[in-house]
Amino acid sequence: MPIKFASLKLAAQPRRWFLAAAVAALALPLSPALAAEPALLNVSYDVMRELFKEINPAFIAEWKKNTGETVSVNQSHGGSSKQARSVADGLEASVVTMNQANDIDLLVERGLVAPDWAKRFPNNAAPFYSTMVYLVRKGNPKQIKNWDDLAKPGVKVVVPNPKTSGNGRYTYLAAWGHVIKQGGSEAQARELVGKLFKNVPVLDTGGRAATTTFTQREIGDVLVTFENEVQLVRTEFGDNFEVVYPPASILAESPVAVVDKVVDRRGIRKQATAYLQYLYSEPGQEIAAKHFLRPRSPAVAKKYAATFKPIKLFTVDEVFGGWQQAQKKHFDDGGEFDKIYQSK
Repeated sequence: MPIKFASLKLAAQPRRWFLAAAVAALALPLSPALAAEPALLNVSYDVMRELFKEINPAFIAEWKKNTGETVSVNQSHGGSSKQARSVADGLEASVVTMNQANDIDLLVERGLVAPDWAKRFPNNAAPFYSTMVYLVRKGNPKQIKNWDDLAKPGVKVVVPNPKTSGNGRYTYLAAWGHVIKQGGSEAQARELVGKLFKNVPVLDTGGRAATTTFTQREIGDVLVTFENEVQLVRTEFGDNFEVVYPPASILAESPVAVVDKVVDRRGIRKQATAYLQYLYSEPGQEIAAKHFLRPRSPAVAKKYAATFKPIKLFTVDEVFGGWQQAQKKHFDDGGEFDKIYQSK
């Protein structure tokens, strides 16, 4: 019995040592190799899919080279205003890359983005810009050349819903602003835009859906969309379509912002900030130019000068007094667009 008792005592000691070691191991922090890699979510608008398919791996490689850290970037795409509402309702975006300041201001109102977001990056936090142009079928059978042509009887215009898409909103404002810049009245602008939207056979929720309607469903005589989108369509579909530049159009900036509340909670502010800063870098600007977005870098702009046709641009600020006033007057419930479309 004494021998048996002693053997049991000795056998119990390794067991107690193992349990103590296991508890101690659980208390130790994970090594960097075992820790979860930081992951970013970029919530963006519809027609930027191809751009960020190239931007994301380039940034990931640059970040790894500079810091030794592996970071992943995920994407979400849809109509710009619809995307902003998704973030406001809980979609955990690390950054937003939208096509109008108004959508980011919504996130400021919800306490997700800092009020000074537009001052945190150069050029009012818009690393590149575009404008609204026309994509027509080969030969331009309806001879569409200007905003007035979109309002003519028998012309079918494909444009997404201004209530859910920044693409549609810019088109609306470009047509309205065209009348004002020509010396026309508000009543004349309302008449032109009203006729234009009477010519819209399908009101898609986002720009990419509108592109599909025009190119693949073969609906409409003209697609009004961002310059970068029409050029990508030309690249994909070749000679089936032609790009038409109106004499003047609207400046369409692509503002970006860190979603402060999310990045601080998840401890990824430095990665999210660096991601948006990469859009301003020479490699980032070159990728943007390759995707037909007008770069801010003078060197890159000069290199790609032949890509971008000169066009007179007017701004939302100069014609409409800024995005907040434009939103309230034209796109809020009961605004000008609702009145125009309900009378269609």
